[in-house]
Amino acid sequence: MPLLSAGRMALRLFVWLGLLLAVMPAFAQGTDELLPVTEAYKLSADASTPGVLKLHWTIAPDYYLYRGRMTFKGGDGVTLGQAQLPDGEKHHDEYLGDVETYHRGVDASIPYAVAAGSTRLKLGVQYQGCHEVDPKICYPPHTEQLDLPLPVGGGADTTTPAAGSLGAALSQLGSGNGHPAGVVGTPLPAEQAFRFEALAQGSHQLLLRWTMPKGYYLYRDQTTLKLRDAAGLDLKPAWPAGSPHHDEHYGDVIVYFDQVELPVAVEGDLGDRTHLTLDAGFQGCQDGGLCYPLMTRSANIDLAGGATATGETVETAAQVLPPMRTGLIAALLLALGGGLVLNLMPCVLPVLSIKAVSVLESGESRATARRHALFYTAGVLCSFATLGLGILALRSAGHALGWGSQLQQPLLVGALACVMLAVGLSMSGLVQFGASLGNTGAGLAARSGPAGDFFTGVLAVVVASPCTTPFMGGALAYAFAAPMLTALLVFLALGLGLALPFLAIGFVPALARLLPKPGRWMETLKQVLAFPMYLTAVWLVWVLANQRGADAVGLVLVAMVLLAMTLWWFERSRSRGAASKALVIVLAIATLAPMYLLAHVPPSSRAVRAVEGVVAYSPGKLAELRAAGTPVFVDMTADWCVTCKANEHTVLNTQAFRGLLQRAGAVYMKGDWTDVNPSISAFLQQYHSPGVPLYVVFPKNGGPGKQLSTVLTPSAVEQALTEAAR
Repeated sequence: MPLLSAGRMALRLFVWLGLLLAVMPAFAQGTDELLPVTEAYKLSADASTPGVLKLHWTIAPDYYLYRGRMTFKGGDGVTLGQAQLPDGEKHHDEYLGDVETYHRGVDASIPYAVAAGSTRLKLGVQYQGCHEVDPKICYPPHTEQLDLPLPVGGGADTTTPAAGSLGAALSQLGSGNGHPAGVVGTPLPAEQAFRFEALAQGSHQLLLRWTMPKGYYLYRDQTTLKLRDAAGLDLKPAWPAGSPHHDEHYGDVIVYFDQVELPVAVEGDLGDRTHLTLDAGFQGCQDGGLCYPLMTRSANIDLAGGATATGETVETAAQVLPPMRTGLIAALLLALGGGLVLNLMPCVLPVLSIKAVSVLESGESRATARRHALFYTAGVLCSFATLGLGILALRSAGHALGWGSQLQQPLLVGALACVMLAVGLSMSGLVQFGASLGNTGAGLAARSGPAGDFFTGVLAVVVASPCTTPFMGGALAYAFAAPMLTALLVFLALGLGLALPFLAIGFVPALARLLPKPGRWMETLKQVLAFPMYLTAVWLVWVLANQRGADAVGLVLVAMVLLAMTLWWFERSRSRGAASKALVIVLAIATLAPMYLLAHVPPSSRAVRAVEGVVAYSPGKLAELRAAGTPVFVDMTADWCVTCKANEHTVLNTQAFRGLLQRAGAVYMKGDWTDVNPSISAFLQQYHSPGVPLYVVFPKNGGPGKQLSTVLTPSAVEQALTEAAR
């Protein structure tokens, strides 16, 4: 009878949920007067211009579109650049905050590149809008899949996202035979395809360096060099021997593959100059693919210290290749120390509580303690190796990824929140995972035995990724620039440091004897340690709110409730029949439905609010401030970065820091990397930073920026800003 009663209750619950889901769309529309979404917003596309897709929405009267809710995703072999959209009408939305909207119509243009041999342009266009008079409703986000024919000759001769649209003549370049290119892939952004550096080798001698990935080359005769505001000074470059190349438009030319270093003599009286500003214009191609338009980079060169610049941002010579200042042994030691300190970080402590309880429960059994230590270490090392190799492989393929960037994926954040909830419920004693759920993520992390130890190590690595320590920056920078095998050793050293305390307890009897004896008090301790797990789940939901907004939070909360229901019924079904156990499977599948929807929630409109002098980062704004002689403190951060939040609490969000900015006449510029942001990723790459936080202080005299430690102190920040204001 109890089973029948519970089944009836469950049936009623599903009936009511079904009725609610059926009624909600009808309630949302409420009247036949509302247009279908494709009639309210008629989308037309024009791909007749090579390299540029033009879109137009015709918006019906009394309807509007949100500017910030438009997203574009390229199909297979299609790389999209930054969409060009006009400014919209600004107003405050009750639910979305400050927004921009379009009425009547709007045009957008999107630069794109396609793989060689492509004849079709495929992409997804998502947008959202509302009806602004009664009945006032908003449509859910709507996606249209476009499949357009490419213009003749536009299959592989299109633009890169970074470069903008190319003309017909330039789009035909780069099909020469000077270098074995193999299969032509999707073109890289110009900043990645042609890395430019400039430094002083003496007061009258400069060294310029271009570095290209395999399959890219630079034209010698399309390069121009000019000093800014330097009357009476001349530049005499001494080009090294290059590779002969026949070009369809330029004829017989000289090009450079891989890397070229160009000595440049500075002739004339320097007087009391300590810096030179060099404007370099150059052009290059992807071998067998497209050519880039003329690129211009500016370098502010310190004649005394040897400074370098790439693009609009200036770096010191010591920052050009920081890994070269760190040997392998030093990097391994730094990584070991960084992993050890990770044990003290708040993002890792909740998971370590699971391991602490298991070690205490092992009592005086030396074999059990060693088993705990070894399988936990194996989980940590395997996870670090997988994470490191995955990041390095994707970065080598041209993707901008770094330490902790996996938490830019909302689905992973939501899944982690559910895992933390499940582990917390287990530690609270509300559910005991057995063999039947031994293969689920939460079960593996919470169960005893080798599998539980191994996957506790996996979970520790996943939640450790938002944290960095004072020793990790140099080690990770070395790993990201080193060969794959060497990088793997650095990541394994990080893992060894993280696992070291439990290895010591398992293999050093003297340390094990310091642990308290098992007893009834341990059950209370286990239940107390469940609460950090719940708080970690709350933090992850907060991160998700900043990434995808209230809709995503609602979905992950529903998933967490359904997960709790699944675990509750799992406990009740242990001694019941097959029908009761089948309901566990149904509830588990229902838990996955909100997570599936979460993966399709569009990004929310995020911007750093300009309060108390905080300016949102953009390359153009930074260049403008530097040109005006304004010191700038650049802070690259993310909501999931625990180290970033600690620095903000102790240094950056204090009255002392605001007073320091005011005295230095400096601007506080913040970049938010919580979600994927190509311009911030490019800035991180320029400073060889493996992730956030990254702090760079630019002086008012236009000199190179000074990179600070990932862990800030008030004295270090004060010294950097004081020097920048001189």
